[in-house]
Amino acid sequence: MGKIHSMESFGTVDGPGVRFVVFFEGCPMRCLYCHNPDTWHLEDGKEMSAEEILSRMERNRSFYRTGGITATGGEPMLQIDFLMELFAGAKERGIHTCLDTSGIMFPGGGGTSEEERERLKKVDRLLSVTDLVMLDIKHMDAEEHRKLTGQDNEKILAFARYLDEKQIPVWIRHVVVPGITFRREELEALGRFLATLSNVEKLEVLPYHSMGKVKYDNLGIDYALKDTPQLTKAEAKSAESIILEAMRQARNV
Repeated sequence: MGKIHSMESFGTVDGPGVRFVVFFEGCPMRCLYCHNPDTWHLEDGKEMSAEEILSRMERNRSFYRTGGITATGGEPMLQIDFLMELFAGAKERGIHTCLDTSGIMFPGGGGTSEEERERLKKVDRLLSVTDLVMLDIKHMDAEEHRKLTGQDNEKILAFARYLDEKQIPVWIRHVVVPGITFRREELEALGRFLATLSNVEKLEVLPYHSMGKVKYDNLGIDYALKDTPQLTKAEAKSAESIILEAMRQARNV
């Protein structure tokens, strides 16, 4: 059984095609711009079985001919055993699987401890039934990443490299926030990092918005970025151009 926050039956921005989107409960990150603060706490989720979720998807299977199922959150890899079960069941039904993750649950320490080795085995089993990973890279600078999310970025970057090693197709997502990630040096650093990966199929640069603020108000949580202006689509496009140019230059060195 897994702890699920909610499901969306007609997702169009969560991977290729039309997706059945499963929002997992629980996340160790506390991103300042998180628009799903109601998914932070694992104990708040509704218990559901993989079979129950897949049966709901099957009711409208014809919608998903060009899409599939996407696990998002929260952080789906926090419930890796259930996530494996869900994706394995999907693959048995011939359903395309997409994992939307921050990568924060990837085992650190280079897999040297017994616990890390066991977790890495689980990651490998998960990847064997995962068709696409949408990896959200928050910030390239470790200290700035901690300020933004409450966590270090070491495991996230290690996961990106591991996905490249395993040749798992990846879409990179990066939220551009005024005063935080909307900086040339940060965007160029991301571009140089992405240039080292051979499995990146797509880059999605997302402009910061404050639409999730109402959830913070409803939950009685202070919204740290309440004075931060929203980014325009044009500004997001310029940020994307900086990243792509840095990638091109790094690959031509």
